[in-house]
This record gives sequence, structure tokens and C-alpha cells, in this order.
Amino acid sequence: MAKKIGTPRTPVREQDPAVRAGNFEEVCLGYDAVEARQEAERCLNCKVPRCQGQCPVHVDIPGFIAALAEGDVAKAADVIGRDSSLPSVCGRVCPQESQCEGACVLGVKFEPVAIGKLERYVGDWAIAHASERAVECAPRNGKRVAVVGSGPAGLACASDLARLGYEVKIFEALHKVGGVLVYGIPEFRLPKDRIVAQEVEAVRRLGVEIETDVVVGRTMTVDDLLDREGYDAVFVGSGAGLPRFMGIEGENLNGVFSANEFLTRANLMHAYRDESDTPIYAGRKAVIVGGGNVAMDAVRTAKRLGAEAVIVYRRSEAELPARVEEVHHAKQEGIEFRMLTNPVRVLGDENGWVRGLECVEMELGEPDASGRRSPIVKDGSNFEIDCDVVIMALGTSPNPLIKSTTEGLETNRRGCIVADEDGRTSRPGVFAGGDAVTGAATVILAMGAGRKAARAIHDYLSPSSDK
Repeated sequence: MAKKIGTPRTPVREQDPAVRAGNFEEVCLGYDAVEARQEAERCLNCKVPRCQGQCPVHVDIPGFIAALAEGDVAKAADVIGRDSSLPSVCGRVCPQESQCEGACVLGVKFEPVAIGKLERYVGDWAIAHASERAVECAPRNGKRVAVVGSGPAGLACASDLARLGYEVKIFEALHKVGGVLVYGIPEFRLPKDRIVAQEVEAVRRLGVEIETDVVVGRTMTVDDLLDREGYDAVFVGSGAGLPRFMGIEGENLNGVFSANEFLTRANLMHAYRDESDTPIYAGRKAVIVGGGNVAMDAVRTAKRLGAEAVIVYRRSEAELPARVEEVHHAKQEGIEFRMLTNPVRVLGDENGWVRGLECVEMELGEPDASGRRSPIVKDGSNFEIDCDVVIMALGTSPNPLIKSTTEGLETNRRGCIVADEDGRTSRPGVFAGGDAVTGAATVILAMGAGRKAARAIHDYLSPSSDK
């Protein structure tokens, strides 16, 4: 059947903005079976699939969409599963507009295929039918691997190693499994019980053991895992949870938080629920400093907790690093954006609480090393924003615990573990990947790093390997 080029993109159902701004239910409701097949039929199945080339893990996008267009969802799930361990997650949180969908040929003149929403549909189908789908694992080979961290890198690495026949144990510092998937990304973007917990359960079904409340670098060290516990290799996927601040006056006032703390209280500890004992303070008016996805998560969470919520960002909207969809949703929900604005001082009252934020206006100069135009302060442009909460969403770096307790493990000036593209570090038998290596990045990049490391660990521990 000939393709009808120019067929409009199948719309995705969402909660009404006026309603969702007051709850933590998922914003995007996704496709049903009819909508998914209808959207899949828009794909041109290009001979040279640019979409696949722009996917960080090179999922066979035309292949899974072709199967979906034929109504074979099981085959579509198998195709995705060859390259992606977390399709339900990636379909929800990956920046498709700058990756696969951004390269879609249809997008040149029309709307690109909704690849992310189709991946989400297939991933959710696979979760719902998990008990019916056999997963093959190689016989146990007698080798043991420890995985530090249960985020996307750790889960992906553990899954692949278990399938290859290794005895794998994940050590998680927090009391729940999932890393950034549970503490960083809000419920309204990524449901924890319905999606994340099911992905974790799929890893457990492979025979992977998971132990929580173990802080590697404090409870035990990487050397303990190798020497005392007898593991043959260690993968470090501990993420990047150390927040950055601006270093300006007033950051130690009551009412100033890092986005990490704020989101962890809300997401991991469910502080937004009435029955929760976890304290969280969003204030009357919250200003969130930053323009990335974490800033969007924090400002939308503050809004849902009843605060008037404002984004302050030192560049223009064109330079916002956050996903286009997240910015769009935030605006729909009534979030105020103050562009070309940079804080210089947090103002406090006589009791040590935030009462405002002093800012300056910015203008864009020449591009910096990243290609974005550098912001320059406008002289004499100081002004104040009235607020009682300031949340800093300025990026993160890896926790220094593992670096400081693992002799011979090379790190860079940002505190990230130095590893090659396959995750090999300066310590034999120690591999690393995800945000612990790159600094804060995307879920799919972390997942891809975990899978590469699994292959490298397999090579390292294979009898023919030259260590």
C-alpha cells in the first residue's frame, strides 16, 4: 500500500493543563492500539534511516515501526529489545526532537513520525505481557559481577550480564531501586509503580540480586567488593547526584534548596502525598534557577505543590537546554519564564529566611565553546524578584566517595571517572558508565553506556581474554 505522505501526525492524548497542574498523575496518556498503528503507518521505512543513526543506541527504528504497522507488537518489542533495555522509560523521557525524530525525513516538510510515543507504546505493551514472554539466559558461568548503582546504566549492565550467564548483584545507596528514575524524574513524567518498578522487576526475573541501603565508598569500598567479597569485576554506575550552587551571597539562607534535594523529597519519598511524613517546602512563590530538564521538573513540581513558580534563566528561550515538550507543558501549566536574567544575591529577612532574589538583566554576546551565545551583564540592570523559595537547578557532578576510596581510579577535574568508550577505567576489573563518567546526561546515553560496559566485562572475563 502506497504511503500517504503528508498525513498529519496522530495526536497524543494529554491531561488538561488546568487539571494536571494540581495533580501528580502522568501528563501524557500515550497511544492506544489503533492510534499507535495509525502513526506507525506514517513511517516511510527509509533505505538509509537517518533516525536510527541519530539514536544514541542505534535502535532499529524502521524495523520496530514496520512490525507495529503490521500489528505485530511482540515483534516490535523484540526488535527494540535488541538495543534498548528501557523502552517504556526512554519513550517518555528521551529528547527525541534532537535525536531520532529530529532526523526523520518526514520532518523536513511535515511532522516527523512520533517515534518516542511509539516506543513508549511498545514498551508498555511488553511490561503488560512480561509473564507471557520468555527471556533466555545463558547457563551460569561461575563468574560474579558487582554493579554499583541501580539507575539506567546499572540496570542495563546488570541485565545484559545476567543474560550472558554471570551472577550479578546490584548495590544501591538509597532505599528504593531505580536511581535517577525514582529520585530525579517526577511522577507526572515517569510513573514509578506502573513503569519503573516493573522494569526493575524484569531485571530481578533474570536472577539479578539487588541490595539497597549500601553506600559504596562508605558501607564498603570497590576494593572490598573485589578482594573481600570475591567479585571478578565491578561496574560503577553511581550517577551524578552532587548538586552545584552559584556561590553567591545568601545561598545558605533557609528556603534555598538544590533541585536534587527538592525533587528527591517529592519523588523518592512521596512528600507530595497528604499521608507522607516527609517535609517539603515550596513556599508562596518559588524561583527556580536554570533552564534544563531538571529545572522544568522542579518548577512544575513546585507549581503542583501550590507555589507560584518562576523560571529564571540567563540566556534566551532559544538556548534553553530543556526538552521542547517539557517547556511547552510548563507554559501550558502557567509557569512564568524570566529569560536573560541572572541571580547575583539571595535576599533574606531578619529571621534568616529567603525574602527575594536580586538579579541582573543579560544580553547575548558571542558564542561560547559550546556554540551557544555567551550571556553578558547589562550594567546597572539590577532588580529584585519577590519570593520565599529559591531552587538551584544548575547541574550535578558525581559523588566523590568512590573516587576518594578507590586507589588508582582516575578521575577528571569535574570529578567524573575517566573511562574509555567501552567503560574500562584505570583500574583493571573496574568499569564505569553513565553520569558517573559523563556528568549529568540522558537516560538513553546512560543505558547505552551500561550495555557497552557489559560487553567489555564479558570480554575481560572470558577465558580467551588477554587481561
